[in-house]
Amino acid sequence: MTNKPILVLGGTGKTGRRVASRLRQRGHEVRVASRKGPTRFDWNDENTWEPVLEGVGAAYLVDSQLDDAAVSLSSFSKLAVSGGAERLVLLSVRDWVVPAGEEKLPCERAVRESGAQWTILKPAWFAQNFSEDAFFRGQVQDGDVVMSAGNGVEPFIDVEDIADVAVAALTGDGHGGQAYELTGPRLLSLRTVVDEIARATGRDIAYRPVPPADFAAYAVRQGLSQEYTALLNMLYGWISENRFAELADGVQQVLHREPRDVTDYIRATAATGMWHG
Repeated sequence: MTNKPILVLGGTGKTGRRVASRLRQRGHEVRVASRKGPTRFDWNDENTWEPVLEGVGAAYLVDSQLDDAAVSLSSFSKLAVSGGAERLVLLSVRDWVVPAGEEKLPCERAVRESGAQWTILKPAWFAQNFSEDAFFRGQVQDGDVVMSAGNGVEPFIDVEDIADVAVAALTGDGHGGQAYELTGPRLLSLRTVVDEIARATGRDIAYRPVPPADFAAYAVRQGLSQEYTALLNMLYGWISENRFAELADGVQQVLHREPRDVTDYIRATAATGMWHG
């Protein structure tokens, strides 16, 4: 790697701020870009693209989550490469089955075709959603975790591991052209996770699985938008059907150690008093 700055999009988010912090600790010049930060970046405003890319040697990418995300990401990635960026690391998602004829994960294709040394990170559900997402954290604080995920299981991953892998891909050798599936070390149901939080906090916290229609009605009462409610029902449905109930070894491949266990995250977070409201 050269001494060029490293761009971190979504630099105030769950993964981005951790990536930026680790890079700074290692002596790299970091350019943190977000819609509300000092270095402004907005996927919907192409006038913000060139300034954040000026002189960068690598970039950590988080797409817009909009319908045209792949189109924007393709243009942005090519602009980055034409400006001298050599490495692009994309935060993506784990694969899923799509109907015949439809393209799977077009944002990944956009980065693969950019001309850069690309690395794609495909993590499971973030353990930190329970403490760093306002809706989920509020449920835990209220002692009533309502989801339409049934008794399905998921290999929850600690975001700290995602950040460690991202930094390795941005700064180390051997990660170009790699797509890493990142999971924790265990398959856990939502009930198990909530029970572990309850034990760690010494509080009564219930996991309440409900049908999707009942969750939608609950979400309306909680003030969630219809779009976000539909997204959650889709994600919960995947957990319910065990769509991603499989461990992967991406953390081990990159970091040469086992991934952090959710229990360690829960104990550390409980010690802060965050879940007591």
